[in-house]
Amino acid sequence: MPEGPSIVILKEEASRFVGRTVARVHGNSREPIQRLAGQRLRALHSWGKHFLPEFDGFSLRIHLMLYGSYRIDAPNETPPRLGLVFDDGGELDFYACSARFIEGPLDAVYDWSADVMNDAWDPAAARRKLRLRPQALAADALLDQDVFAGVGNIIKNEVLHRIRVHPESPVGALPPRKRGELVKQAREYSFDFLRWKKAFVLRQHFQVHTRTHCPRDGQRLSYRKHLGRAQRRAFFCEACQRLYE
Repeated sequence: MPEGPSIVILKEEASRFVGRTVARVHGNSREPIQRLAGQRLRALHSWGKHFLPEFDGFSLRIHLMLYGSYRIDAPNETPPRLGLVFDDGGELDFYACSARFIEGPLDAVYDWSADVMNDAWDPAAARRKLRLRPQALAADALLDQDVFAGVGNIIKNEVLHRIRVHPESPVGALPPRKRGELVKQAREYSFDFLRWKKAFVLRQHFQVHTRTHCPRDGQRLSYRKHLGRAQRRAFFCEACQRLYE
């Protein structure tokens, strides 16, 4: 599943279409996508894992789900879920995604302060939300989009290793300093992710995700195919990631 930094890259790559008019719409979405024909793209936004093209009076929410993808000016033979052809001939296609219309202003729908990639990100609010979730596992808390919009499984695994916290530690058992580190690194690692992905070196920087041995102590990493309420893959070091109880 594409994480927040990847959606920021999509927004940047698609920015050339802002101000252009949709000349033609195609795709197999169940939404009434033909309403987009003749509409001018006013702006592009992102919130967590949501890509949000804005038009007059409404927006579109694109979620790439687990296996979704997009292509710009390079459609493939598979019919897209949604394809937009602009008046300059450019094309933006989305595959295996969810597409939904949002009526009215986006500010009425989204809390921008919860998005770890947004300038409005509010770490104090994230810490308050964590205090309200004392029983949540650290792994689940990081994947909670109401707290850390944009954080996905890669960021989760890497942040917990970076701050030396076992993924099954309840949030309420973490010392305040560790909760603060968790909040801080959720954002900092996300921007590291963004920088590395743009440079095509993201995987080279993985410390635990899909790895077999801990780079700090050489111990073999633990792997769980399904961990926590979210039931997502977890890679972690039993030696240097403390289990708080």
